[in-house]
Amino acid sequence: MPKDAATGRTDAPGAAMGFEVPLWRGIAVFRTAALVHAVALMLQHLGRMDHPALAWAVIVVMAAWTAVAGYAYARPALRGWPLPAADLGVAFACMLSTGVVGGAGYLDAAPPLTATWFAAAPLSAAVLGGRRWAVGAALGYGVADLLLRGEFGAAVLNGVVLLLLAGYAVGYMAHIAAESERRFARAVELEARTRERERLARSIHDSVLQVLAMVQRRGTELGGEAAELGRLAGEQEAALRGLVGRDRPAGDGVDPPPGTDRTDLCGPLAALGSATVTVSTPATEVPVPALLAAEVEAAVRAALANVDRHCPPGTRSWILVEDEGDTVTVTVRDDGPGMPAGRVEQAAADGRLGIAQSITGRIRDLGGEVAISTAPGEGTEIEMRVPR
Repeated sequence: MPKDAATGRTDAPGAAMGFEVPLWRGIAVFRTAALVHAVALMLQHLGRMDHPALAWAVIVVMAAWTAVAGYAYARPALRGWPLPAADLGVAFACMLSTGVVGGAGYLDAAPPLTATWFAAAPLSAAVLGGRRWAVGAALGYGVADLLLRGEFGAAVLNGVVLLLLAGYAVGYMAHIAAESERRFARAVELEARTRERERLARSIHDSVLQVLAMVQRRGTELGGEAAELGRLAGEQEAALRGLVGRDRPAGDGVDPPPGTDRTDLCGPLAALGSATVTVSTPATEVPVPALLAAEVEAAVRAALANVDRHCPPGTRSWILVEDEGDTVTVTVRDDGPGMPAGRVEQAAADGRLGIAQSITGRIRDLGGEVAISTAPGEGTEIEMRVPR
């Protein structure tokens, strides 16, 4: 995702033309209405001013900047850091001019010349720069108001608190809206990719997969070298079906938190599917730390290796992945001859540590647990439960 050079905020492509458009329109309307309010307050207290003509000049500057800001903020290309900096500069200059045009005692009966018009600049800065800009602008307002009044009173405190709350809320809302829009854009992209994958899957199913299935069937019927060719064709068919049927992406497009490295557990386990191995995974991703995914995959491979080593040729295996929230359960089951009671313990005592170390040891090191269910003639089921 591109990063805004002015704010350092990462936005999705087109984000500036999405949620921010109504925000800028709303701020433009607020700025115009606040200008009218400032003119009304000036007319009400015009008699208290030492320099009414200068006050009208400040109003003209505010009106001109209202038009310029409304035009500039409506165009994404102009929303670099100079724009909010200039906006805040004009707002502070017009506010501080109250000390020149108002005279002694003016602020005792009236607000600064900008009145609520000043708030448009901090709100705009909050949308572009986030909450930090909003907090900085609110504190700057407090310093300027304190310079004008010469004392820290309720008026200064109220102004700072209102600006701080409004700016912080707008900045936080802008951040959440940008993140939501980025996720929405990613979801639309993933939907388009899924539809394209489904289209390709239909095409492959109508051609390549059917040919491989026919080769497997005919090779098995003919026997001999043709049977080996049929077996290889069956393995390739299963691998290709797993490839075109796996509609989950490698990630959700969202940057992981600093210090974490997460991956979808279903990806490496789905790759273990073959003509004799069936893999069943949830429809959604199962994100886990990369180390956990690698260790679980190694444990599953060890379980499948035991099937190849100790079971008759053609023994089928099933891998089931279950996402249980705080934990993930991976089950490997086969339809082999099974093992008599105590066989696992006897194998470990004899120095054969395939299950004890390659499977149970790995899962135990991850803080998980392994349950083995087996009996002669009933196959073997290895259930591996690990915490997220």
